[in-house]
Amino acid sequence: MDDSILANILTKGEVMGLTPRSIRKHLGLNKPIYVPSSAYGHFGRIAGEAGPGSFSWEGRDLIDNLLAAIG
Repeated sequence: MDDSILANILTKGEVMGLTPRSIRKHLGLNKPIYVPSSAYGHFGRIAGEAGPGSFSWEGRDLIDNLLAAIG
């Protein structure tokens, strides 16, 4: 896919909001999920190993929205 198409979709907010508040809410960054990551990092861990809802930035929950926006 051409980068300009993807950039256009993302900047229009069709997939998710890109304001700091929207990103924080979508990823649940107000929750205390940083302790497991700060202890040993998040690379090489099994999903959910650090506790439920941890490392939400690695989620794939926007794939369907992105594909729908692409058409």
